[in-house]
Amino acid sequence: MVKAHSLLYAIYICLIVSIICGALLFFTNLYGQLNLYYNLQEELYINNQSIVNLALENKETLQEPIQDEKSGIIGSYATKPYGLLNLLLVKSETNKDTVQSAHFIGLYTKDKSALFLTNFSKSLTYTGTVRLIGDNSLPSTYIETAYINNRPNQLIIDGKNTISENQLPEINPDFKKIFYGIRAIKTNLSDVEKPKDSLYFNSFFNTTKEIYLNSIVSNVIFKGNFIIRSKDSLHIKKNTVLEDVILIAPKITFEAGFKGTVQAFASERIELEQNVILNYPSVLCIYNETGDDSKIKIKKECKITGAVVLFGNTNEMIDKNSIEIDEEGLLFGDIYCTGKLFLKSKVYGSVYTNRLFYKTESASYDNTISDIEINAKKRPNYFISIPIFDSKNVSHGIIKKVL
Repeated sequence: MVKAHSLLYAIYICLIVSIICGALLFFTNLYGQLNLYYNLQEELYINNQSIVNLALENKETLQEPIQDEKSGIIGSYATKPYGLLNLLLVKSETNKDTVQSAHFIGLYTKDKSALFLTNFSKSLTYTGTVRLIGDNSLPSTYIETAYINNRPNQLIIDGKNTISENQLPEINPDFKKIFYGIRAIKTNLSDVEKPKDSLYFNSFFNTTKEIYLNSIVSNVIFKGNFIIRSKDSLHIKKNTVLEDVILIAPKITFEAGFKGTVQAFASERIELEQNVILNYPSVLCIYNETGDDSKIKIKKECKITGAVVLFGNTNEMIDKNSIEIDEEGLLFGDIYCTGKLFLKSKVYGSVYTNRLFYKTESASYDNTISDIEINAKKRPNYFISIPIFDSKNVSHGIIKKVL
């Protein structure tokens, strides 16, 4: 005769075994589903990267969506301008999931020019220690010594010197287009969604949002697909975070200590106070075709990776349009100036200008440089420059992944 409590124990054991077996079946099924999910994600990411490579090989030419017959993944891409940069938008999708990526893309540079100084003014002179590493186009192949400072003079040249033309190479037409308008949705700051407190984000897969702000931009974070515009001026405080944002105003000022990644477009003045860092790919650009003065002023210890551009003025207005870059800084990229340029910081890239000048407390000297290094060879072959010139038949590459 079986005792009642023995039967009860047997029921408990069977229940426990069934729970354990059910749990094992559940976790086995869950593991299988997770495995399928991660395998699909891996295939989507691989497909996405393949579409990126295809887009770069085709030089951004648009194509119909491409379906992978084995996996069923449909890949597609599109390009659109964003300021002076081009955006590559790539999507890989199935009926279950989607992977998207966005990239700034550009052209690899073959430019090995160090200094291009137009040939309608006096020849170049130097004082102090000057290094010109790369090819130079100058009014005269002979660079004279100017005895201005009471210290030894040294000129180091590594490259060819040739006679320059009487005008600068033509700038990319896209620079001028920026000042005639960028396609965007105008919106109030209060209408922009904030994922977190003080953080404004707009995906590059969305339409660009244009926001009008008052003069001072402080203690706020903008990341992504934004244009910040002012009718008069923008003063960017150092506690502001700007990443891949476009700024448009007649006057733009960055407070000392600011760090960010921006494309800044002005018609009158751009000023960087001391120790400002603008990361790659950043642009400072003034377009001025009026008879009024314009200036880009970059103070001590600033570091810029990208381009500094001033253009639009006629040759008669050179003296009213200038770029001034103080000492102990670094520009990794290019300078293009249809006005006059005062340069005291290193440039790892190329400089194109109508006129150079050097000033002391008591005098100013035309087409004179002092204690600088312009080194095109320190810009590596894999570096993708801001497209100052409309280059053709040059391979594409990724500047930065932004999503």
